[in-house]
Amino acid sequence: MRKKIMLLGSGELGKEFVIAAKRIGQFVIAVDSYADAPAMQVADKFAVIDMLDGSALDALVELHKPDIIVPEIEAIRTERFYHYESEGIQVVPSARAANFTMNRKAIRDLAAKTLNLPTAKYSYANNLGELKIAVKELGLPCVVKPLMSSSGKGQSVIRSESEIESAWEFAATKGRGDYSEVIVEEFIKFDSEITLLTVTQKNGKTLFCPVIGHRQERGDYQESWQPVSLREDQLTGARRMAEQVTKELTGFGIWGVEFFLSDKVVYFSELSPRPHDTGMVTLAGTQNFNEFELHLRAVLGLPIPEITLERAGASAVILAEKDGGYPEFSGIEDAASVPKTDFKIFGKPSTRKYRRMGVALAYGEKDSRTDALREIAKKVADMVKLL
Repeated sequence: MRKKIMLLGSGELGKEFVIAAKRIGQFVIAVDSYADAPAMQVADKFAVIDMLDGSALDALVELHKPDIIVPEIEAIRTERFYHYESEGIQVVPSARAANFTMNRKAIRDLAAKTLNLPTAKYSYANNLGELKIAVKELGLPCVVKPLMSSSGKGQSVIRSESEIESAWEFAATKGRGDYSEVIVEEFIKFDSEITLLTVTQKNGKTLFCPVIGHRQERGDYQESWQPVSLREDQLTGARRMAEQVTKELTGFGIWGVEFFLSDKVVYFSELSPRPHDTGMVTLAGTQNFNEFELHLRAVLGLPIPEITLERAGASAVILAEKDGGYPEFSGIEDAASVPKTDFKIFGKPSTRKYRRMGVALAYGEKDSRTDALREIAKKVADMVKLL
């Protein structure tokens, strides 16, 4: 049962996945574009390459001959996955899923046009002129995103015509990969945002984690909490859509499926074929298995009989305030003194403004008020300072 796993992308989510893998005896090669990435610090081996270089990726796969390839980021030459899969390497969740979901255009068209899921109205733009036309058609405010990005990079809200040019420049230069095309979305008036972690299994039914609420700034997650109370029709609708899209994409693993909730409509927003940043709240022990353990079990084909809520929890990110080298932290003793809390320092070797450097966690009984837990998690996060 010992598999050789190649992890493509070695950030904080990858680090927790490696920890889960090592706890049940797996061998992991952590790969990223920079040295000393968080997952590299706990893996068996590591490699530094440009994963958008198909030849370099091919050479690395040939060198290590992994049993399983697990993508953790978008900036990968994912079309090579079809070849690896044909050679007998398991790609997570599948080569098809990785190729569709690493590009917002493919996944949005699949959801809206193929599956007819309710989504925000949207358009695409390859240049500033096309963006101006799209904004006129969709109206203000609207949201602009790179086709390939994560953690809100390159995302902005256009509220006036004077912001169109700067939004184009931001999206076209801050995305990942070699795409300059952007997606433009109508601004939906929603009541809340949720993540529905969905687990597809090789030999079992699709399972759903208790719903996670989250709040974003600059397009990036700032805090999350679990559970969230939804109306039965909202929960049923979200689960139905999550199962539809994951079944269409094929494969096994955990998926972070995001939705906007309004009073009358549940809108499909985005999907990630891997552990989700908002799911870091599960590190607070909210479930019988955290999202990284679930991903690993699904990837290995191990049975997951059920996912249960064990307690309520909340997470809040610890952010860098400026660019710098290897960080040092203060306030650790104060943070450690708060009952029913925890914190994780990711071990990133450098800082930049708004970069996630850690996460604070708070937990309580199943019926605890999540708004109170959110305040506690935020308090702990604020105690941890980067020097």
